[in-house]
Amino acid sequence: MRKITAILFFISVLTFTFSCRKDSVDTSQSLQLNFSTDSVLFDTVFTTFGSTTKRLKIYNPSNNPVTISSISVGNGASSQYRINVDGVSGNVHKNVFLGGKDSLFIFAEVTIDPNNILAPFVVNDNINFVTNGNAQSIALTAWGQNAHYFVANKSVNGIPLVYLDRDNSNTALDSTWINDKPYVIYGGYLTLDGDDKLTIESGVRVHLHNNAGIWIFEDGNINVNGTKDEPVTFQGTRLEHAYQDLPGQWDRIWINNNTNGIDNVFNYAIIKNGFIGIQAEPNPFTAIAPVSANKLRLNNCNIHNNSVAGILTKNYQITDTNSVISNSGQYSMLVQGDGNYQFYHTTFANYWNQSTRKTPSIFLQNAYTNINGVTVISNLTAVDFYNCIIDGDQIIEFDTEEISGGTINFSLNNCVLKTSNAITGSNFVNIVLNPTANLFVDKALYDYHLAAGSAAINTGDAAITVATDHDENPRSDGAPDIGAFENQP
Repeated sequence: MRKITAILFFISVLTFTFSCRKDSVDTSQSLQLNFSTDSVLFDTVFTTFGSTTKRLKIYNPSNNPVTISSISVGNGASSQYRINVDGVSGNVHKNVFLGGKDSLFIFAEVTIDPNNILAPFVVNDNINFVTNGNAQSIALTAWGQNAHYFVANKSVNGIPLVYLDRDNSNTALDSTWINDKPYVIYGGYLTLDGDDKLTIESGVRVHLHNNAGIWIFEDGNINVNGTKDEPVTFQGTRLEHAYQDLPGQWDRIWINNNTNGIDNVFNYAIIKNGFIGIQAEPNPFTAIAPVSANKLRLNNCNIHNNSVAGILTKNYQITDTNSVISNSGQYSMLVQGDGNYQFYHTTFANYWNQSTRKTPSIFLQNAYTNINGVTVISNLTAVDFYNCIIDGDQIIEFDTEEISGGTINFSLNNCVLKTSNAITGSNFVNIVLNPTANLFVDKALYDYHLAAGSAAINTGDAAITVATDHDENPRSDGAPDIGAFENQP
């Protein structure tokens, strides 16, 4: 009996010891929870007031149990999301026990009214976790309004893409966007692959989320057919008043070369609050296409409030008439390398007020750095301005940098120009230099119509035959005004 009792006591102690070791909580600060996904996407397009539910699984990789100090929704009680942690509802959960090598489920639900026209198109939040002092989070994303959604589902060279056909079939597609619902691009670049053609009809609203953009790839083609009364708008996905003039909400419209000789055209387009409005250049990942293959036409556009540049271009051909390019963080337009650029009655007005700007509104360089970090020096064929306004809050709003080994050919003809640089020579013809009176009605409100007594009134070259202005008012008095707008007495 003594032997049996001793053996039983030994087994009891051993069992108790192992049990204690097994149940000891892992407090290692290096412990990281594992998740079934790094984000939860509610991809239902809401057509009525309603909700949907998604499931997230959490894993404890440790052999020992762990106490999760906090599981919470980022925006708390004000969030449009609600969570349930292992059967317990609530947006804040404290000291959640999770056994070793065990898992638990979180159910997330969202309720959105798609008819709220001020709601953002993309509603974001996070589920936040704190474990042994370590913070982790899972992104929550849902659609806030009824729209056509293009969600990135592929990556090429590290660039997230969604093709125009959305099924990645890589077949040439001729598509037309009509003004029925907004179009939302999320998670990457809407890509017009080789021979894809996109026509955007008047009144269409295109909303791009965060770093999203539009990429008109080699031999892709875009035609934007806005009108004065129904322009096509490219902007971010946040519609609240606080985001109305917030730059950098999306990336850019990126246009490459078209060896088919077909122009990309933007008529009455509003391109605002991005990183770069339009970046026009040959495909940087392939051999440089000749300038003759790269054509962009802009008519009566507004490119406004982009955090780096309104237009960034190299080795391209751009023709613009009656556009207003305003308030850019660095450049209204940066031209690099070779190219042929013609601007008629364009207003460049850069009164950027989001931060300090020390760059000229227009900057011309005959060189650029390619994707391999090599500087390429070119002859910049022509950059010509006719009856244009180049103005802003810097003392030099037009400047050039001619790198040895190449040249820059440019001209300004009957333009209003703000600069402290010398303007002697044949490059400058009939310049209205540094006017002191107000040029515009109200630059603080982005109204670039001409003020009474503006130096731009009746000082244009009548030989430049642009029949109507940005507002479709006639230029018929034989003394056209400079810039995009003809003064209306």
